[in-house]
Amino acid sequence: MRDLQERTRNGPGVSRRQFLKGSGAAAATSALATLPARALAEHAAETAPEVTGVGPAAAKITLNVNGSDMTTSVEPRTTLLDTLRNHLDVTGCKRVCDRGTCGACTVMADGKPIYSCTMFALEAQGKKIKTAEALVSGSKLDDVPSAFVAYDAQQCGFCTPGFVVAMRAALDKNPKATPQEIEEALSGNICRCGTYQQMRGAVYALCGKPPANGERKGG
Repeated sequence: MRDLQERTRNGPGVSRRQFLKGSGAAAATSALATLPARALAEHAAETAPEVTGVGPAAAKITLNVNGSDMTTSVEPRTTLLDTLRNHLDVTGCKRVCDRGTCGACTVMADGKPIYSCTMFALEAQGKKIKTAEALVSGSKLDDVPSAFVAYDAQQCGFCTPGFVVAMRAALDKNPKATPQEIEEALSGNICRCGTYQQMRGAVYALCGKPPANGERKGG
């Protein structure tokens, strides 16, 4: 009966007790809104959950890149690709798939072609790393990129550094390799622009063979 009387006095469906409770909540909200921003920030910091799982600190490393020792600090999870590009400003190797499938980030580690996105920078310590930048000395190009230029074997250029490094590694391993052996060595590299025919011209020229399917310089 009392609740019914309270509802009647304060409007249909709302009792005096409910009205007072609602008024108290509104007053508390208004009071919080008038608090200084600093006090609100301190309150948030005090009530925030404890953060765990912070990653390990950066480690100082030295890499031998294209004949020079380079020192930087990176988190242990940082790949060789990211270290070269973002920390050492060696940008020849490109980030395209970042999954070890396209070959655009190919570099040589002790003469062996690898995907630099699949190796941690810490693992590369003590190895001799060579990138596409190693294939030019002043204004003189290595025979491999020279052949790519002569046969117009590039379009957007993102895959080109990986191709020339992989091809240089194959020829270093076997200077008398056949065009078929070179193409097999390049099977881990993808050209999304589809310049494979021009690349074949460069490959045949480097192997001292007649161009494939009559391919001529400059396409």
